[in-house]
Amino acid sequence: MTGASQPLTAQEMMAMEHALLLAGQGVRGANPLVGAVILDDDGAMVASGAHLGAGTDHAEVAALKNAVQQGIDPAGCTMVVTLEPCNHTGRTAPCTEALLAAGISRVVYAAADPNPEAAGGAARLAGQGIDVAGGLLADAATELNRRWLAAVRARRPFVTVKVAQSLDAQSAAADGSSQWITGPHARADGHSIRARVDAVLVGTGTVLADNPRLTARALDGADAARQPLRVAVGLRDVPADAAMRGDRFVHLSTHDPVAALDDLYRRGVRHVLIEGGPQLVGVFLMADLADELFAYVAPMLLGTGVPAFQRLGVATLADAHVWRLDPDGAAAVTQLGDDVRLHFKPIAPAPAHVEKGH
Repeated sequence: MTGASQPLTAQEMMAMEHALLLAGQGVRGANPLVGAVILDDDGAMVASGAHLGAGTDHAEVAALKNAVQQGIDPAGCTMVVTLEPCNHTGRTAPCTEALLAAGISRVVYAAADPNPEAAGGAARLAGQGIDVAGGLLADAATELNRRWLAAVRARRPFVTVKVAQSLDAQSAAADGSSQWITGPHARADGHSIRARVDAVLVGTGTVLADNPRLTARALDGADAARQPLRVAVGLRDVPADAAMRGDRFVHLSTHDPVAALDDLYRRGVRHVLIEGGPQLVGVFLMADLADELFAYVAPMLLGTGVPAFQRLGVATLADAHVWRLDPDGAAAVTQLGDDVRLHFKPIAPAPAHVEKGH
């Protein structure tokens, strides 16, 4: 615990536990999962908020707005938050300035912000006379955002992988047909993920085989208001008449997933969705570059077909890529029409013999 002139209280501990639960209401991606709780002079929880995704209010601002909505003046109150308040202007204004303007007198946070663009909030607040304590339940807060923290430290985008498969883990039938394995509700949910990421990435093999548009669309087929960058990765040429071409199209002529992410990061991409094909998905899994996985499972059996995951380098059980259902950032299990969406996070690194190319 660092920086506090006042001892921590049992109420602040309970508030941090609640803030961690609130953080799970957000979505994983370019920004971390963050929750915040405001305590009054008696230590009672009087307002709260969570960050619900890139472009929305940060948790501290959401909690301040929640207080105002209830007619509560937050001046003199304590802000308990799962991540050090940011100190930079991005899609939203700095949380440090919002806390100062609101008259918050004490801030208790869990984990320090490793993002050099946003860090320094604790020092900024302490320099303005606010009592600041850091490190309360830091391990729990760090585990909540473990993969996001890894992406920030590596200066690469957060990577979401999405696959659609049959019950027997086939992404296409033996003849290559795959439209559609999942139903309209599952496909619409997948499009909602496209609409919130910065880029959608597929291999050139998928471009040549399926000619996808990769736009984010509503259930009625209309384009969503926010569209991702459409990215093809691979050494083969993308046809001039490919459906994914246009003003938001990039071809990265590489087989190296690290190089692809480095290029996209330099372009300002902070959240990438990997949509396929199975070999490209395997390349990112092998390189331990998949931060979360959505598996859309259809109630059908295809027998011999195209496996949803390929080139994983698993020769024995000890080489297995181990994942766990993740209830934070999205429901762990969701029924979508006749299909089921499963949300996973990695709990063990990929095997050390990383294979490049696809």
